[in-house]
Amino acid sequence: MSSKRRPALARRRRTITYLWIAALAIITIALIYWEMTAVLYILATLSVAALLVVVAAADLAGAEKQVTDVVTADDAAAIGSGITSTFGARKS
Repeated sequence: MSSKRRPALARRRRTITYLWIAALAIITIALIYWEMTAVLYILATLSVAALLVVVAAADLAGAEKQVTDVVTADDAAAIGSGITSTFGARKS
């Protein structure tokens, strides 16, 4: 993709996002105005369920990656009291 098209594409996506936000706000305000709380409740429940599905499907931390680093101990208590930490020290 050319570098000239990237700003136009970003601007278009931003515009579509703002249109979605405006449409959902208008629908929500209209439902509140006509006191259709049952419909609002159902829409809110479905929205939360959809959000949970999206989060569950997202690979937030790179789940396929294997953690090979060894976890080191927290020496905050030893540093605060002036004691030298002996965690992981090799015995001769």
